[in-house]
Amino acid sequence: MTPSLNEIINALEAEVNPGLQESWDNTGWQVCAESKDDACTGVLICVDVTDAVISEAIARGYNLIVSHHPLIFRPLKRLTGTTPAERMAIKLIKSGISVYSAHTSLDNASKGVSNYLAEALGLTKICPLAPRRDVLYKVAVYVPEKDADTVRDAMHHAGAGHIGRYDRCGFTIKGEGTFRPLQGSNPHIGQQDETTEVSEMKIEAVVSAHLRSKVESAIRKAHPYEEPAIDIYHIEAADTSTGLGAVGNLPQPLSAARLIERIKEVYGSPVVRTTPHDDSMTVSRVALCGGSGGEFIPAAIGAGAQVYVTSDVRYHDFVDYRERILVVDTGHYESEKCTTILLSSIISKKFPNFAVGISTTETNSITYQ
Repeated sequence: MTPSLNEIINALEAEVNPGLQESWDNTGWQVCAESKDDACTGVLICVDVTDAVISEAIARGYNLIVSHHPLIFRPLKRLTGTTPAERMAIKLIKSGISVYSAHTSLDNASKGVSNYLAEALGLTKICPLAPRRDVLYKVAVYVPEKDADTVRDAMHHAGAGHIGRYDRCGFTIKGEGTFRPLQGSNPHIGQQDETTEVSEMKIEAVVSAHLRSKVESAIRKAHPYEEPAIDIYHIEAADTSTGLGAVGNLPQPLSAARLIERIKEVYGSPVVRTTPHDDSMTVSRVALCGGSGGEFIPAAIGAGAQVYVTSDVRYHDFVDYRERILVVDTGHYESEKCTTILLSSIISKKFPNFAVGISTTETNSITYQ
């Protein structure tokens, strides 16, 4: 059975939640068909939506493009065809093609852009360079003892209790719960107008903000009570399972020269920009960030990295940090071309016999001479 546009995107968002995006971003649907329930005739994956990519989708007969960079980053006030974004939006609408973009949601995902690059470089003990902060909550729910396992499993299945490289983390306390059902209630235990005491378990687990509503919904669905008691507390701590960038260790130390060659191979960069350095220096710890990550140079230094790999680094950042860390600028497109592999693999895993293609017409908008 052919999946709908919505089914394709729901499968993608199950692994790359749009709630992970940065506040300034525009992850999500960019242009959408009249009905998201329309059958999807094929998905074309790209880094950037361009006129050539749209023409390729038309030629292939695909009605969905999934990109990394948003087609519409700044709000469109009109559709007159005076800007590239306006012209492409008009072409997409005329051709019946929808566009969905997974930008910083994919950057922040636990298995996102930087984690992919870190693994490709062979790093070990990988963790986010800039974990997301102020996005954690603790959820506590009170449930009859006999139903505790069911509710706990529902919470964990929805994403609660994930801390770093551990899941199903939580804490349980046994106690006595009391309540009195009032007129109009339909109690699972007890009688109306009578106070009831029940042996209950208090189940606690942390949950990231983007999964909070999903976890709460799962609790209510699994809980036997008509009105379950749920407490939600904000936690001032970092979510070490998600965030921008990555830092890790090389399995064996390498010289700076050999590491730079490996970076060029993995990223597909014909050239890189670097701070002045000794090619023979020994490197054992590396930090990186896909896309424009110059702002995280201090974080890389603080994490003990000797090399930081990113793109779009400003000249004055090279000046300011040249004595403190080896900065390697690969180029923006090179650092994010892997998003096409990530996005296509997520969709293909869910729909293995469906047409999912990586654009063959897309090329880097920057050339090197």
